[in-house]
Amino acid sequence: MPSTRRPTYRGGSGTSGSGTGGSGSRPPSAGTGTDVISASKTATDTAADTAVGRSRNPQNPQGTPDNGPGKVLSFPEPKGKRRRRILLSTIGIVAVLMAGIVAAAVYSPVLALRTVTVEGTKMLHPDQVQAALAPLQGKPLPQISEEEVTALLQPLVQVKDVTAKALPPATLQVHVTERIPVALVKQGKTFQLVDVDGVQLSTTADAASVSLPVIDGGSGTLPKDLFQAITAVLGALPADVLARLSNASAASADAVELKLVDGQTIVWGNAGEKELKARVLSALLKVPADPKNPVKVYDVSVPRHPVTR
Repeated sequence: MPSTRRPTYRGGSGTSGSGTGGSGSRPPSAGTGTDVISASKTATDTAADTAVGRSRNPQNPQGTPDNGPGKVLSFPEPKGKRRRRILLSTIGIVAVLMAGIVAAAVYSPVLALRTVTVEGTKMLHPDQVQAALAPLQGKPLPQISEEEVTALLQPLVQVKDVTAKALPPATLQVHVTERIPVALVKQGKTFQLVDVDGVQLSTTADAASVSLPVIDGGSGTLPKDLFQAITAVLGALPADVLARLSNASAASADAVELKLVDGQTIVWGNAGEKELKARVLSALLKVPADPKNPVKVYDVSVPRHPVTR
């Protein structure tokens, strides 16, 4: 739209012609002596410009300065931040996948227990252990703990310790550590096999069938401290020495005595230093016997100075 502004002219002094009058002369001016062109805008002109601005930018009808989104600069995401975002996303995905795999393994019927193998039994028969663990049949291996196996085998007094190992897809391997019998305790017409803790492991009517010493008096008549002193001594002896004993007795906790099947007596004393005493006694028993001077007593009550007589 053409502007309606009209320029006006003001003449400075010295810009007119040679004459001071005449019809073609411009009126004198108090300016600097140069012609100045000035422009003015009327209200009608302002309204017209506003209308033109609206028609050029329909999104800005008020005619205000346009600082819209089209003129905002965007910066790329920093590399470090992008790497962290990718890493966190990857970790989250892997965690979800691992959780799914673990859940599938724990509850999968493919890993259900069907076979129990037993190792380390002597007094017990493997069938007894397998029967005690029957409640675990059909349970997924990842859900079976060693504590649960131990609890199920607790009624079997012969079991001292147990370890369990899962062998996928369906086998549980059980290794049993049994209690070791160290003596026979006579109870009426039968004999009880007991370990170092005095736990009754089994019974027998024939003491000669078991190569273990008989504890005189039995756990029912001997005071508890004497019984424990005797079993502690017997538990420290190696198997070959233990098999040569006929009986064990104690007048007091400091006066434990053992008898060999050959009739010799072993003066043991108290239960202190029992490992050293066991080694010394084992060495003395390996010394060849002298028919002219047979040994009747092995005294290891002072193990660093043993005496034979």
